[in-house]
Amino acid sequence: MRIPLIAGNWKMYKTNDEAAHTVRELDKLVKGLAGVHIAVCPPFTALAGVGRLLTELDSKIWLGAQNVYPEPEGAFTGEISPIMLSAAGVYYVIIGHSERREILKETDELIAEKLRAVLENNMVPILCIGETLEEREAGRAQGKVQDQLKKDLSLIDPEQIAGMVFAYEPIWAIGTGRTATPDDAQEMNSFIRQQLASVGGAEVADQARILYGGSVKPQNIKDIMKMEDVDGALVGGASLNAEEFSSIARYKE
Repeated sequence: MRIPLIAGNWKMYKTNDEAAHTVRELDKLVKGLAGVHIAVCPPFTALAGVGRLLTELDSKIWLGAQNVYPEPEGAFTGEISPIMLSAAGVYYVIIGHSERREILKETDELIAEKLRAVLENNMVPILCIGETLEEREAGRAQGKVQDQLKKDLSLIDPEQIAGMVFAYEPIWAIGTGRTATPDDAQEMNSFIRQQLASVGGAEVADQARILYGGSVKPQNIKDIMKMEDVDGALVGGASLNAEEFSSIARYKE
């Protein structure tokens, strides 16, 4: 059975003090919540502090990172290794977010290396995939996602797919206030599961969690989560507010 995951991507927001305040508030608001995993992905500067705080609070919130570099150590100025993340208590690692693909020009080849490194260090990758508005309107959405999956999964054992998290994030719906309909999310998430089955088999694909990401809010989460192949959400802006994010996590209520 796939346990839903509600993960908050804080992007380049929150100082250490702001991150700690938000985590304390969020922990109170989701205390006792069962049947769903909750994760927060603060910026690198706040990772260690948030990790220590979650331990201090004996919190059920999982710690995630927004990025990783695929080498264990070395002369890579400004980068953070998977070993460093693991030592900070990180469990989830976002890989291939559209902002890194589009703005920072990350290639699928680099993303494949990151994916392998995260799995080798016993963390769970959240692999982001999705299309631009131009690609969707041209009828190339599924082709784009299929190509991303083929390249991004090229360096791992297909059986490892079962323990991964995937996040379908239509680029045209991120931070724009425009959201894919629940049917849009289901159609693409179902397609993604089919592609995973073609790589690792139906049993492996059935175990993988596939999230939806793109302007997720308390107002639309219930309808999104009704979809058969939507196993949670990767939340951006709404995750910065503890009350809003807790409302999303409590979508069953």
